[in-house]
Amino acid sequence: MATIDITEQNFAEALANNEIVFVDFWAAWCGPCRMFAPTYGAAAERHPDITFAKVDTEAEQALAAAANITSIPTLMAFKDKTLVFSQPGALNATGLEEVIQDVKNLDIDKLRAGSAQQHP
Repeated sequence: MATIDITEQNFAEALANNEIVFVDFWAAWCGPCRMFAPTYGAAAERHPDITFAKVDTEAEQALAAAANITSIPTLMAFKDKTLVFSQPGALNATGLEEVIQDVKNLDIDKLRAGSAQQHP
């Protein structure tokens, strides 16, 4: 599956309609972003069960601000509408694959239960 473009208007809908969503915050002028793009696109092709989205931080400045993006590229991963990963910097293919597998294997209910105990 190819990557999809996310905007402020369809961000919540993308999270609501997909179990796992990876979001790449990028900009056309960003060299590391351009280097990461083929790796991200290849991962999207290998994992059609996951939604891979891209946010152009120049076009979607309000969304980037709401996500507290201070450096690009920044990769975020959501599982069941919960942010479970956020990291600036371009990952290599192996690193990205490790993150994908970690998110797939994550027990979101256990994570939420642990968070609730820490923050009553």
